[in-house]
Amino acid sequence: MNYLRSQFLLDPTVTFLNHGSFGATTKPVFDVYQAWQRELERQPVEFLDRRFRERMAVSRTALAEYFGTGADNLVYVTNATVGVNTVARSLNLGPGDEVLATDHEYGACDRTWRFLSQKQGFSYINQSISLPIISAENFLEQLWQGVTARTKVIFLSHITSPTAIIFPVAEVCRRARAQGILTLVDGAHVPGQIPLNLEEIDADFYTGNLHKWLCAPKGAGFLYAQPEVQHLLEPLVVSWGYEAEAPGSSPFVDYQEWQGTRDIAAFLSVPAAIEFQREQAWNWVQAGCHVLALKAEAHIREITGLPSLYVNEDWFAQMVSVMLPLETDILALKKYLYEERRIEVPLMVWNGKKLIRVSIQGYNSREDVDALITALGAWLGG
Repeated sequence: MNYLRSQFLLDPTVTFLNHGSFGATTKPVFDVYQAWQRELERQPVEFLDRRFRERMAVSRTALAEYFGTGADNLVYVTNATVGVNTVARSLNLGPGDEVLATDHEYGACDRTWRFLSQKQGFSYINQSISLPIISAENFLEQLWQGVTARTKVIFLSHITSPTAIIFPVAEVCRRARAQGILTLVDGAHVPGQIPLNLEEIDADFYTGNLHKWLCAPKGAGFLYAQPEVQHLLEPLVVSWGYEAEAPGSSPFVDYQEWQGTRDIAAFLSVPAAIEFQREQAWNWVQAGCHVLALKAEAHIREITGLPSLYVNEDWFAQMVSVMLPLETDILALKKYLYEERRIEVPLMVWNGKKLIRVSIQGYNSREDVDALITALGAWLGG
């Protein structure tokens, strides 16, 4: 995959193993992005007043086809956290209601639900999911220990941020629907890393990032809502989309899409990101990245002697988390890796465990993984 390195703008002096945090955009897509920005500045009225709806519709249609759904079932948002906020702030939750999540959720989204629970009086519950997860049935059994007659919403990640696990979200959505429970899936790490068909997942709401694994520009995310629940969503920002009366318009799209003056170049560049990965036969790139992630996980565990978070390799894709010894000073190790070894990789504390999360993207090579293994061996072995 070394040939792809030249397609990215990343600093060549850094071994970049942290694609999962903010992603990285390819040069061809970034050129498209800047071209849209230049066109916006050349004639802002033409761009934002006369052509806005048409151009956004073209881009949404391309994204909807990529996800196997209709163009009126999704809207662009700047990131998945905005998508979570849009749904969470719209639902009429109050005292006696419960929102069930796992203890693997992304911190910003946990904060969103806690903030609203304190304000509105509902309960936000993080159900413990022990590792390794043996099967989808085992996961459902653990999660449903937190379901009660008061559970109104199940919120969970498709691929978790701290532990990099692919949760069986389709099975969760199916069971929740049978019990009349709404589902919101956080797919921040999904587009571009694993296949996603929104109709097959069958979540009520699904939000994700496009600037991460799809390699679109920063500020490109999406929110999906099934037609029968779109009426539940209020505009996060009330602007001209509210009370819009354009022929054939969708209130869901208008409410969320029309937010006044803003740079929509990242949204309009998404079709170019999709096309770039198609041209590069990205399924093969993903498979190669998974092999490297598997090797990284195995070699780090050889150094630490600690067990895997996964029962097998099917539970992760291009991103993998590995336990470090509890005595590890992760702040000192992170400083050592970046300042002395020029390796960018996240380390974190999660549920009393210390973790290193390795992201492998098409620009990474076996040499990048070897550099990390050598550096960890020198630090932990010393």
